[in-house]
Amino acid sequence: MINFSRRASLLISAGLTAITIGCAAVGPNYKSPATTVSPSWNSKTEGAGISRTGADLAGWWTVLKDPQLDSLVSRAVAGNLDLKKARSRIRQARAQRIVARSSLFPSLDFSGSASRSRTSEATGTGNTGELYNAGFDAVWEVDIFGGVRRSVEASEADLDASREDWRDTLVTLLSETALNYIEVRTYQTRITVAESSLKAQAETYQLTQWRCDAGLSDRLAVEQARYNLESTRSQIPSLNTGREEAMNRLAVLTGVQPGALHKELEKISSIPAPPASAAIGIPADMLRRRPDVRRAERQFAAQTSRVGVATADLYPKLTLSGSIGLEALSAGNLFSVANGFWSIVAGATAPVFHAGALRQKVEIQSALQEQALLQYEQSVLNALEEVENAIISYAQEQARRDALRESVNAAQQAVAFSEAKYQAGLSDFSAVLDAQRSLFSFNDQLVQSEGTVTSNLVRLYKALGGGWESLNPDAGTAKPDGNKQS
Repeated sequence: MINFSRRASLLISAGLTAITIGCAAVGPNYKSPATTVSPSWNSKTEGAGISRTGADLAGWWTVLKDPQLDSLVSRAVAGNLDLKKARSRIRQARAQRIVARSSLFPSLDFSGSASRSRTSEATGTGNTGELYNAGFDAVWEVDIFGGVRRSVEASEADLDASREDWRDTLVTLLSETALNYIEVRTYQTRITVAESSLKAQAETYQLTQWRCDAGLSDRLAVEQARYNLESTRSQIPSLNTGREEAMNRLAVLTGVQPGALHKELEKISSIPAPPASAAIGIPADMLRRRPDVRRAERQFAAQTSRVGVATADLYPKLTLSGSIGLEALSAGNLFSVANGFWSIVAGATAPVFHAGALRQKVEIQSALQEQALLQYEQSVLNALEEVENAIISYAQEQARRDALRESVNAAQQAVAFSEAKYQAGLSDFSAVLDAQRSLFSFNDQLVQSEGTVTSNLVRLYKALGGGWESLNPDAGTAKPDGNKQS
């Protein structure tokens, strides 16, 4: 009897497995969305040092040739908490995929019990009895219409999307680290410019006092020189605040407490200069690289599979269950072959009337699939817009920087001429005042522009989706697939 049941179970299982494999899963099959983009960028880049050849952006920050920045980027990748959370979400998605895949196989549970009881003499024999049993129970829902297979497809796409989410977090982290480092160096240079102007204005203030004491000028020039001096001095505290905030932000990005990097960064260094040429490639390359676009495509794939999961609920379900074990009235006889038992049950359920709920669930998932496709298309447009804006910002800021350099040169000449004429008594102090104020303003704007040029290059690299290619989102997230399943 037991041999026959084993053969019957094997035949039924093999037959149902063949049926499952042979039946196509219901619902739509996924097709990658067709995307048509322009073969080249629209923004003008003449004279901006931008090459439209293929771009290798795996380590774009190294083109700035700043060892301090390279070190901060390495520490940010290792210690940033947002990146660690994104990696944890990969582990979660991988576990969810294994859970979904487990539904393709039968579940097997062991059960055992031992009992001892006595009946009442008034209602029974008053005898004491024992019962021992041990066995296995198995249940398998046969995936005839592919609902489970579609669920596995969705979980696979979700896992891919979580990897792209990690890459997107990494791209943002790399750019934020570089931008805040550039901001630190920009503030330091602006403070140096302000202190240099303060020193020159203090000398002018002293000169006006001497001339006033000698009767060569009036008190008005002294007060004008003083308010010009104090106006410059008043800007230094806010520059110090900006520098400290950028340092604190850098510390948090690298996963350490605010203030931990102050000693390392307090030594003044120049603003990283952009390379002579920056390669940006073509729009199609960018779309293949951008993690947010790749993530949106994977989310669309997952939602397409969920339409199939909902569609499978419209069809009948076939379940195969069975049990095999031993049962005896004494523990010593439990493992006797004669005390074995088994059972096989095949069951089927089919939806008959649910007031349209099942079809509306399919409609819900179809609507979500449409929304996912629209989100993908929106992410493509947003990516193209971001790159176009970054290109024009980088190009135009370089033109502004070059004009400010000329302004600084002219302002330096104006200061020298106005001071010489004032000391010779050929002009009043207002000309010196205006020239010094203009020189400080143009110098400060030039420093800001130099920092903005480099920052805009970083934003361009971020918009292109660079920086993640050499790093593995699965590193350290979980044990390799093929672990023992439970």
